[in-house]
Amino acid sequence: MRNWARQGLATAVLASIAIGPAKALDMPGPSAQEVLVKSILVTLNDAVASDNFTILHAKISKPFREQFPPEKLRTVFKDLVEKHAVFDAVVAQKMIPDEDAKIDEQGVLKLKGRFQTTPKQVKYQLGFIESEGAWKLSGVAIDIE
Repeated sequence: MRNWARQGLATAVLASIAIGPAKALDMPGPSAQEVLVKSILVTLNDAVASDNFTILHAKISKPFREQFPPEKLRTVFKDLVEKHAVFDAVVAQKMIPDEDAKIDEQGVLKLKGRFQTTPKQVKYQLGFIESEGAWKLSGVAIDIE
């Protein structure tokens, strides 16, 4: 396993889980990528705000769910919870990709970018794998600076 981000002020990181060669899902288009990014970030925001990671847990990939039960997710994102991080403004902002979306040799869809939110910028690195017939979260790093 590998971590995608350095520990920082408001960084939370989960390991990326690879599943082997690419599965049947094709590269999602820009609109679908935006839905993937924004929906998972808003779900994470709600989990942080409510200090309840049950819904986030239900939305992640099956291998990720098995490795990270809700209480472990809470531990991973403890820094964001304790700092009362709020980043739901991403819904109203345009995504700014830092790299082109790609599906790596293990079948992980990688999306990296940021939102010009104020007063702090939200940066993300997300990995998605085919799980239960859809792209589901397998790795996340978020920086709020």
